[in-house]
Amino acid sequence: MVEIRKLGKHAEFAEAVRLQQEIWGFADIELLPLRLFVVADKIGGQVLGAFDGARMVAFCLAIPGLKPGGKYYLHSHMLGVLPAYRNSGLGRQMKLKQRDEATVRGIELIEWTFDPLELKNAYFNIERLGAIVRRFVHNQYGTTSSHLHTGLPTDRCTAEWWIQSPRVEAACAGQPFERGAIVERIEIPAGIADLRRSDPAKARDIQAGVAMKFDNYFADGLVVVGFEKNEAVGIYLLGQWESN
Repeated sequence: MVEIRKLGKHAEFAEAVRLQQEIWGFADIELLPLRLFVVADKIGGQVLGAFDGARMVAFCLAIPGLKPGGKYYLHSHMLGVLPAYRNSGLGRQMKLKQRDEATVRGIELIEWTFDPLELKNAYFNIERLGAIVRRFVHNQYGTTSSHLHTGLPTDRCTAEWWIQSPRVEAACAGQPFERGAIVERIEIPAGIADLRRSDPAKARDIQAGVAMKFDNYFADGLVVVGFEKNEAVGIYLLGQWESN
């Protein structure tokens, strides 16, 4: 049975640093250093690890942030799960642990970024957790050495997880939640992951088109409120959203 708990020892932080290389294949210069885990633990962030016996198999790092007007939130910067433990529900367990810990502290919002071309992550964030999306950043991290990015720009959507909202409560309980009227859709081919490796130029064209649609729809005040997928496509569903 996997145990999820707070990390607090330097040796545990060092293991989380090592897992970054194993999970993403980052070059040393791109690794989050041990000192960042130490600082996050000291200043109100979250540093969680998942253990199968004595072995750490996943970790999560969040740092505190401040919105205009003085609203405190958490930015969940990195969550990694070893390949052998993916598709086991562990990632969702880690997010629910994040939510529980943040709720105890009275935090209402956790944010993180994700690649809009990673359709499995999009479905997880929006449908399984109840996050919404209304911000898009072009090439947020620049070109990285990770094999997962295949040399493409690191475009990112920002997931907003209003952890005490009825929408999120329903999603975390595995129940349907209200999406409202769907106004626009953004479709991405389900084979985009293979295309990134076999034809990066074509994948880049798709990526650029997706970015333009997000820019236009978000400028019009629309918000991603749902996500559908089938064997052919993943579909971002956009509509109106009342701010929390």
